[in-house]
Amino acid sequence: MDVSILTGDITTRAVDAVVNAANSSLLGGGGVDGAIHAAAGPGLLRACRELRAGLPNGLPVGQAIATEGFDLPARWVIHTVGPNRHAGQTDPAVLAACFSNSLAVAEDLGAASVAFPAVSAGIYGWAAEEVAEIALDAVLRHQGDVELVEFVLFSAPMTRIFEEAAARRS
Repeated sequence: MDVSILTGDITTRAVDAVVNAANSSLLGGGGVDGAIHAAAGPGLLRACRELRAGLPNGLPVGQAIATEGFDLPARWVIHTVGPNRHAGQTDPAVLAACFSNSLAVAEDLGAASVAFPAVSAGIYGWAAEEVAEIALDAVLRHQGDVELVEFVLFSAPMTRIFEEAAARRS
């Protein structure tokens, strides 16, 4: 598997699937979640409402589920709910599950390329350095048919943090 790290807008990536750092409601929010919902168009919200019918308590933290990509270049959106450190969700294994479960969903879809944001960094309170280490570890441990994983990060400082974490693995 090839892993790349870049600064950019995840909503513009021409990959098979983009991962959405969703909240458990799946109905949109701020940050990456809001950007993906805005770029995908109203079909994404409709699809998420349909998913919610089978998830009355929302998508559990660490789990992942897919919808179509609608107006995105990506064919699918894989929604995962990262742990919120501010709410006492501090288990690194749950954060790792966001990445590994998203890759498992990608495999089920037949996706060969997946773009990830820095799930749980930012408003959910996890340190970017910790997210980078956990994300890279989870992705590099994955065995399967995904050929390309992109970490598409919103700022140059976040990109440097992921690049430094990757360099420590070399």
